[in-house]
Amino acid sequence: MSAWQDWQQRSDEELMARLQKGQKEALGELVHRYEKELYGYLRRLVGDPTLAEDIFQSTFLQLYQKADQYEPGRAVRPWLYTLATNLAIDAMRRAGRRQAVSLDRLHEQGEEQNAGSLLQLLAAQDKEPFQNLEAKERAELVQRALLELPEPMRAVVLLAYYRGLKYNEIAEILGIPLGTVKSRLHMALRRLYELLRQKLEPESMQDKSSETASHQERGHHD
Repeated sequence: MSAWQDWQQRSDEELMARLQKGQKEALGELVHRYEKELYGYLRRLVGDPTLAEDIFQSTFLQLYQKADQYEPGRAVRPWLYTLATNLAIDAMRRAGRRQAVSLDRLHEQGEEQNAGSLLQLLAAQDKEPFQNLEAKERAELVQRALLELPEPMRAVVLLAYYRGLKYNEIAEILGIPLGTVKSRLHMALRRLYELLRQKLEPESMQDKSSETASHQERGHHD
């Protein structure tokens, strides 16, 4: 077995233990392991690919700097997301505004599926406005609506529906009670549904206006 394969087979917790002993290769494996997953989460959270990349790098720098604080056996993934989320929130507050949405890298593998699953949940009570959307349209619509949510709500939705974390893990990451996670997620989903309806209604009204105008024009000809 090569040294590279040996690192790959180590758990996150074993890698952190190696990092505590000064083996920097363990950090490289953690970066590689979480590169797509954590970056994708940060990009959706802040809405800016460049800022997300900066936060991603800062997260692992902080992980390295705080390696001596790691408690052996503690789950690494929630701790990593805690560091990343805190850095992202600080960055957005420093910016003093929401980052503009960027859709140029939106359609990564699984993105449309995630958006579709979330939209399916939101549309359960009223399917009519959403049933004609293509997968690409769903992904773009959900992404735009997510970026209009307040930061705390957005983080809960992303952690629960895009990263598939359990409620207790989300509570640990965000430093809030379990009950707050559930209530915040409920409010976030309700707000997302309202935002999606608002975004679709203008298009629906425009289509109806066009149909009405067409009928009137045919009526004049008759």
